[in-house]
Amino acid sequence: MLALGLVFLTESIKSGFWSKFYKIVPGLFIAYMLPAVLTTTGLIAPDWESISEDREILEHGTSLYYMASRYLLPAALVLMTLSIDLKAVFNLGWKALVMFFTGTLGIVIGGPIAILLIATVSPETVGGFGPDAVWRGLSTLAGSWIGGGANQTAMLEIYGYNQRLYGGMVFVDIVVANIWMAIVLLGIGKRDRINKWLKADTSSIEELKEKVSTFAEKVKRNPSLTDIMIIGAIAFGTVSIAHLCAGFLAPYFEIKVANIQSGTTRNIFSFLGSSFFWMISIATIIAILLSFTKAKNYEGAGASKFGSVFIYILVATIGMKMDLTLIFDNLGLIAIGVVWMTIHALLLIGVAKLIRAPYFFLAVGSQANVGGAASAPIVASAFHPSLATVGVLLAVLGYAVGTIAAIGCTILMQLAAAG
Repeated sequence: MLALGLVFLTESIKSGFWSKFYKIVPGLFIAYMLPAVLTTTGLIAPDWESISEDREILEHGTSLYYMASRYLLPAALVLMTLSIDLKAVFNLGWKALVMFFTGTLGIVIGGPIAILLIATVSPETVGGFGPDAVWRGLSTLAGSWIGGGANQTAMLEIYGYNQRLYGGMVFVDIVVANIWMAIVLLGIGKRDRINKWLKADTSSIEELKEKVSTFAEKVKRNPSLTDIMIIGAIAFGTVSIAHLCAGFLAPYFEIKVANIQSGTTRNIFSFLGSSFFWMISIATIIAILLSFTKAKNYEGAGASKFGSVFIYILVATIGMKMDLTLIFDNLGLIAIGVVWMTIHALLLIGVAKLIRAPYFFLAVGSQANVGGAASAPIVASAFHPSLATVGVLLAVLGYAVGTIAAIGCTILMQLAAAG
């Protein structure tokens, strides 16, 4: 919170160095990188060890990211969705879906191309036999970067990668995905220039922002303590219902999916056993339903501002997981990940230029794949709080197509590694 307070304090200075600095670098990017620098320098630690009285080494870890992603994220989604105009969201049109599926295609073809390119320089980096084969490990990255954690675990099960080596793949996932998210956040600060270069039509996005802003202005009031407490009740009451339902639905579907005879079909629907998937989906559905009631008037008391506070805390906890020095520990696999993500990015830029899609669709379409439900709303809300729902809806779509698209990617990677 000190780091976030420092960011907002310096960003509020409208003259001198800080004014020029934040015109180039978005505050959200600094909110993300500052905790990463604190972790890298050892001032804070996501994991640490202590020695007990019996001289045993005890492992410890912070639960801040878990708390922020499981409680503050769904609460933020509720508060940011209360004033949503669903019709205006659908009016965003086909370009949002095209950019999402372009991002998916970028991951599917990026993996095998990365293997072929890295193999020309360092064949041993993409080698390995049996359960140790690198392409098996990379299949888990495909699952994560198209869907999410449930899809990643499904790919680990399908292709039986050596679990002792799996930590290395998780590390590549965190490092490369976080570097790409940092680049996307930097781009938000230059979105007007990017949209001009893309010759993008941003009218539908501006219309949605305008509708929400006009409504917020109409119902604006100085929030009372009662308002704030009711906003908290709406947010966390919804979160509690979402957790309760997810606690029943995830185990139910896990058993149902486990009983499916076909292994391929079973793994395609494995995301239905993820409690995170159900929790985010249910929270969003309840929030959309509440947007048709008088609850939406709490936007006037600052509902989306409270949601933004929760989103910034989540951003900081994601940054806390990044130790920047670890990038140099496994350069071979990192190189595959960087080449892979570059192909994903270039394809998105090419298609955005072709169909004149705004940078918003490029950024959110990418993060709905690579970052999933944890980061797509962050990126979407950086454009405007009212757009967070768009990020969630696309991320949920990512869960649905994640495993089957990742299987296609892995088949291509296996062929590339064999070649």
